[in-house]
Amino acid sequence: MTEATRKPYDLLIVGGGMVGSALGCAMADAGLDVCVLEAHEPSRDWPAEEVDIRVSALTRATQQILQNLGVWSRMTHMRVSPYQRMTVWDQGGNGRIHFSAAEIGEPDLGHIVENRVMQLALWERLESRPNVTLIHPARVSDMQLGELPQVMLESSAQRISARLIVAADGRDSQIRQMAGIGTHGWEYDQHAIVATIRPERFHHETAFQRFMKTGPLALLPIDDGRCSIVWSTSPEHASELMALDDAEFCRQLTQASESILGEIRGIGPRGVFPLRLANAQTYIQPGLALIGDAAHAMHPLAGQGVNLGLMDAMTLADVLSDAQRAGRGLGGMATLRRYERARKGANLAMLGAMDGFKRLFSNDVLPLKLARNLGLSLVDRSGLLKQQMMRRAMGLLGERPRLARYSDESLRR
Repeated sequence: MTEATRKPYDLLIVGGGMVGSALGCAMADAGLDVCVLEAHEPSRDWPAEEVDIRVSALTRATQQILQNLGVWSRMTHMRVSPYQRMTVWDQGGNGRIHFSAAEIGEPDLGHIVENRVMQLALWERLESRPNVTLIHPARVSDMQLGELPQVMLESSAQRISARLIVAADGRDSQIRQMAGIGTHGWEYDQHAIVATIRPERFHHETAFQRFMKTGPLALLPIDDGRCSIVWSTSPEHASELMALDDAEFCRQLTQASESILGEIRGIGPRGVFPLRLANAQTYIQPGLALIGDAAHAMHPLAGQGVNLGLMDAMTLADVLSDAQRAGRGLGGMATLRRYERARKGANLAMLGAMDGFKRLFSNDVLPLKLARNLGLSLVDRSGLLKQQMMRRAMGLLGERPRLARYSDESLRR
């Protein structure tokens, strides 16, 4: 039977990255017939000593999702790097805040994970499921929504239909554009440089973030003593930094980090990308749902992007599982409005908070500078308030989809 004559899939996911693949795994486990379209099959092998420049800071709630999807052990076999502490400070001030997992009786605050590690583990899980069809390389040339949503593939003019199409194809989502869904937001006057560096001193599983007028600099610990950096700065400064040779870049990075880990002694390949804030005008249409970066984009200063995307995916998984059990249409607006109500407000609140932090800490007005340094010091001594901040950042508080719920003991096993 060809794809043109087979019965419609229950779910067609456009985009097999981390968020799209996670949704595919959850829905396959729920018994749905799933098809995933992906432009590029993930890398399956790389040198053991090589660290991908694209990493994510995964919360404990995200860790539980990945455990429940059956991929966390595979990821740990490749590489995940826990961090137990975090230090945040402001340029030109004495305000600092120190977070420690020990303060709340937890083994860690989260994990730094290469994006390719997570994607490969999820992809392999999809390959193992008999009710999942993977099509790659695949690019959509046309889409029709309505009673029976369908897409046409660019290379073969093949049509694939499903009860629901999910756009998980990134912040420049082709599917969102085909659906005529606009976004609210703006470009930040910042670019982010990412790379893996080797500092003079061991990081002791501590993440560091320094706020500067031009943008924040984050040093994220890798298990072998290296760090992944995310250096957000003006586009002009980013261009200057990217043009430097490795030795001079390391010298300027040492200065920008205030030598928090001593001299930066080595650096791998560098990448750079522009930053922006965006939120889709709607997350749903009849027969269509947007998740992850297709629905929203945010500043990376808190590293919450992939965590938000996975919460989208697992919330949609709950909604679709409930609809399937109740015999309701997966692509109907009555079903999909539950998803949008649950996620759009929460995402907008996070986008607004990160935008506020970015603007507050990028402002060099003296009263604001004094206020934020005082605020950092007060929060650092606040006890209960700081503990609540840590628990919320780790995903231990608030409403969570079913696959993100857990007991503390389950994560210690």
